[in-house]
Amino acid sequence: MKFNIAVLPGDGIGPEITQQSVKVLNAIADRFDHEFIFEEAAVGAAAIDQVGDPLPESTLNLCKRSHAVLFGAIGDPKYDNDPSAKVRPEQGLLRLRKELGLFANIRPVKAYEALIENSPLKPEIIQGVDMVIYRELTGGIYFGEKSTSADGKSASDLCFYTVEEIERIAHLAFKAAGERRKKLTLIDKANVLETSRLWRKTVKEISKSYPEVELDFLYVDNAAMQMILNPGQFDVILTENMFGDIISDEASVIGGSIGLLESASVGEKNALFEPIHGSYPQAAGQGIANPLASVLSAAMMLDYFGLIEEAKAVRLAVDVSIQLNVCTKDINRDNHYSTERVGDFLESVISDTEDHMINDENLNLGQMTII
Repeated sequence: MKFNIAVLPGDGIGPEITQQSVKVLNAIADRFDHEFIFEEAAVGAAAIDQVGDPLPESTLNLCKRSHAVLFGAIGDPKYDNDPSAKVRPEQGLLRLRKELGLFANIRPVKAYEALIENSPLKPEIIQGVDMVIYRELTGGIYFGEKSTSADGKSASDLCFYTVEEIERIAHLAFKAAGERRKKLTLIDKANVLETSRLWRKTVKEISKSYPEVELDFLYVDNAAMQMILNPGQFDVILTENMFGDIISDEASVIGGSIGLLESASVGEKNALFEPIHGSYPQAAGQGIANPLASVLSAAMMLDYFGLIEEAKAVRLAVDVSIQLNVCTKDINRDNHYSTERVGDFLESVISDTEDHMINDENLNLGQMTII
């Protein structure tokens, strides 16, 4: 099969982690006889530096005509440390989500058995954690009307939702729950917010169409506490934009490294896949960035294309790398591998279609390991 993929490396470590995902996808194409056509474009601070716009029209047009977007990361200290900057890298990503109609952000959170000791939580708390968070992405307070008074002494941000916006992501979340452990938790603040009451009313109505899925509710403050006390209780989480932003970042630390968490942002016609971590500019070019979140995002892209076996092959390669500790320094502190060598290892596992053995000597040297 043939797919056109827009590659937006972005800023900081974005280019080097995205390069490993492209490497892995090329290995998949060779093994399974597909054709992936990659076309790169600028976004974020890199695009501001080039043309003064965090999302140039040429980049947006490329994304619209591609089958999917592989996204790196955006952000740069010269903008992060200047809150008065009128043009910011994040504006490019927000506009891209809106222009492509990417209304649902999907973030799996999994505790890898081999990395349980890396988590800040006790092993007995995170054992077996496996959840997915569905965050509404194009509505709510981030996109509502904003105003600041003439004297600069007051400001407001409008949180606005429609039933239609809630329904379309709720159906996706219920369908996902039906294919998993059949439990969905809506996180809201319905005791205070009118928008949350609309969410709860709408989701309750939709639940009637999914009788096999158990539906429960948590206020966002309690949910934040439960994420630490008992994260294993969650299967599928559904929530609005700002709550989802906060809860998903909290959940990201469970596995022991933010460098392991992938995400997909999907709409009716378009989809974007990216690691949840930031651009980490301090590490750019040092070869210490963990590429696994980007690679796992590429696996979600393969799922989106309907290439299920191919996605499994990528996830198997990631599992092997974690089990053998062929990882960057955020996971393997004592004998770590560079970003590029981790990518090379994943490529070699995918390319080896036969049962393979691991050459310990080569592994210790950081070379190819398949013999």
